[in-house]
Amino acid sequence: MKTSALKLLAGLTAFLASFIFTAAADAPAGKWISLFNGRNLDGWTVKIAKHPLGDNFADTFRVEDGVIKVAYDKYGKFDEQFGHLYSNLPYSHYILRLEYRFTGTPVADSPSWAKFNSGVMIHSQSPLTMTVEQLWPASMEVQFLAVGTTAGRQTGNVCTPGTNLEINGQLKTEHIIEAKGTLSYLGEWVAVEVEVHGNKEVIHRINGVEVLRYQHPQLDPQEASAQQLLAAGAPLQLSSGHLALQAESQPVWFRNIQLMVLEE
Repeated sequence: MKTSALKLLAGLTAFLASFIFTAAADAPAGKWISLFNGRNLDGWTVKIAKHPLGDNFADTFRVEDGVIKVAYDKYGKFDEQFGHLYSNLPYSHYILRLEYRFTGTPVADSPSWAKFNSGVMIHSQSPLTMTVEQLWPASMEVQFLAVGTTAGRQTGNVCTPGTNLEINGQLKTEHIIEAKGTLSYLGEWVAVEVEVHGNKEVIHRINGVEVLRYQHPQLDPQEASAQQLLAAGAPLQLSSGHLALQAESQPVWFRNIQLMVLEE
């Protein structure tokens, strides 16, 4: 996508955000609100790599029995068609709660690290600013892993597509920062809580236990998607953004998606 088009989209996004943040701010602080109505994907937008915004290719994201399900039964090959389901609203200071459960068999031709692997992105760029071919948004990923994965040794890590972060004043540029915890099992419901204080600090909790905290999430000037955002006028430091549920070739279910707005 050319820089001029990105600037136009960034301007449009900023214009919409002036209304969106007002709506988000109207949500009462200290009270839980549901981000998923249990019936359909209202309030969410699909973006799958190699497909236009809003195209829910092969019914990847579907709602059944009050659960958001990521499914691949209508795929032929995976072919790097990584997908994300974005919240229509961006958020800055909040606690996010959800439960996930890995099911079934990953798509055979997906990368080995993508099997038994999913997550939720926070402080994500708007899907309006993504190219059609883009695999992941610039964001911070709260990584979900299950037994059988080759991507890590525990669930609750942070992955940094197009981003960096700091821990105790030190800049961290590794793609994966490991949490302290264990792996879940296929079929097990896992409770996730992410506490986000804008650009100041992010805390990951798995089944009620803190497994990771870090500070100052920021764009990575060395990465292509971040470079495009920076060229379009995005700030280096990330203090807000969209949420995005991942589809990385592994069938996974999401439920009880709730958010509490925090005082800034």
